[in-house]
Amino acid sequence: MKKLLLFLTVIFLLLIACKKSGLSPVGPTDIRVMNITNVQMTNVTINTYDSTFNYGTIDAGDTSEYHRFDRAYQKANISAIINGLTYKTDTAIYTWQHYLSTVKATYQIYDSLDAHRRLGIYLILESDIK
Repeated sequence: MKKLLLFLTVIFLLLIACKKSGLSPVGPTDIRVMNITNVQMTNVTINTYDSTFNYGTIDAGDTSEYHRFDRAYQKANISAIINGLTYKTDTAIYTWQHYLSTVKATYQIYDSLDAHRRLGIYLILESDIK
C-alpha cells in the first residue's frame, strides 16, 4: 500500500511539473525602422522569418512608417544600401528566439563601420497594439 501511495504521489508530481506554461500570442507585430546614422539608407528591407518587406529609403535620423508582420522576433535579417554598398545584419537564426507578440516595435539600425559592411540593430518595444 505504501508503494502504491508513493508511486501515485510521484506520478502526480510529474504531471504537475510537466504542465505547459501559457504561450504568448505569435502576433501580429507592427515594426518600423529608425535610421540612427548620419547617412541615407536606400532599399531598406526586413525579413522576419516568413515575411519580407521593403521600407524603401530612410534618410539620416528618420523613422519609417509601421508595417504589420504576422510574426516578428527580437532580431531580424535587415539589409540596406549605403553609398552604393550593401550592408546587412548578421544572419538572424529564429530557432530559439521569442516572438515579439502583439506590440509596436522599432528596429534602430546603424552601420558598424567595419570592413564587413554590417548593420547593427537595437530593438525598442513601444506598446501593445490596440
